[in-house]
Amino acid sequence: MIEVLVVDDDTRVARVNAAYVARVPGFHVAAEAHSAAGALRRLAELPRIDLVLMDQHLPDLTGLAVVREMRRRGRRTDVIMVTAARDMATVQAAMRHGALQYLVKPFGFAGLRVKLEAYAELRRTLDGGGEAEQAAVDRIFGALSAPTGPRLPGGHSPTTADRVRQALMRAGEPLSAQQIADRTGVSRQTAQRYLKLLERAGRAALTLRYGEAGRPEHRYVWAARL
Repeated sequence: MIEVLVVDDDTRVARVNAAYVARVPGFHVAAEAHSAAGALRRLAELPRIDLVLMDQHLPDLTGLAVVREMRRRGRRTDVIMVTAARDMATVQAAMRHGALQYLVKPFGFAGLRVKLEAYAELRRTLDGGGEAEQAAVDRIFGALSAPTGPRLPGGHSPTTADRVRQALMRAGEPLSAQQIADRTGVSRQTAQRYLKLLERAGRAALTLRYGEAGRPEHRYVWAARL
């Protein structure tokens, strides 16, 4: 069982993230913390923490400052940054301080599940021991960069999925399936199918636009814009 410390300054968000973690097989939430001091205290108190889900914006120190202090104290606990901070300086600093993954808020259960499953696969590979051939090394680094999008069912094209995803990410407002179709050159039915995949994966959210009459129009927005 992988023991997890969830760190977030917002107690409600911490509870939601902890509930997400508990839904992924093989993971157990050992504790929550809502400040840098609380996180360091939990790390000192608990005999085993394998993974920290670390928020960047904490009331006393930044999450990266906590990671630096962890390393200074000799704690090799793995870290996944889970934060609304999306500036490149913070992302780069997280990489340099050894964060294995970086998940930008807001996200749904599916987005976090992909990260956790990739982390679990990484641990299984590393725990196997022995010498690593190039193929094994490639699998290890592939796990660290596991895609955040949905796993495509049979008959779906990764190229089309990426076109729909890019169109939605670049939009400054919610878009209908027809608008996505116009921007990507696919049919409306195809756009609708891929949009639903993104919604189920937690990468897009469905909104409704009500007109004067008739059924509401389904529109989609990239989750980071919510």
